[in-house]
Amino acid sequence: MAESTTEHPAAGARPQLDLSNAQWQSSSQGPGDVQVAFVEGYIAMRDGRSPEGPSLIFNPGEWRAFVLGARDGEFDLT
Repeated sequence: MAESTTEHPAAGARPQLDLSNAQWQSSSQGPGDVQVAFVEGYIAMRDGRSPEGPSLIFNPGEWRAFVLGARDGEFDLT
């Protein structure tokens, strides 16, 4: 029996999204240093001060958890 040549991404692997045509949106609150884009069912987030830098990619469940954590102050430095 021949082995399948189809590759499946490892659990938790991030897709290689083409962000070149992404419609980036700045936050309406704060200085707008964080930008997000919704691409192919994922949410990309980047530093608006360094748009050529890397982007974080979230699936919808991870994004919800991140937003709820931010609202609850989980990431506050104080």
